[in-house]
Amino acid sequence: MLTSKTPILDLHGEEVAVVYALVTNFINENYKMGNKEVVIIHGKSTNVITNEVHDILKNNKKVLNYKLNNWNLGETIVYLDL
Repeated sequence: MLTSKTPILDLHGEEVAVVYALVTNFINENYKMGNKEVVIIHGKSTNVITNEVHDILKNNKKVLNYKLNNWNLGETIVYLDL
């Protein structure tokens, strides 16, 4: 359940070249802390960052599932496999 304390990574203004490191580190840190859900904000303009984030999440073994937020297509909700 998302709350105001759900960890958030905001990728607005980031270059595609650094997205992999930012997302991977964010997932690893939250996995270590035992957070089951996190949010990644990628925006909804050209989908370049969105596609990169989803490719990273798809290949990360610590990620159980992920989906676009139905209320805000500029962010992805990630469920970690704890």
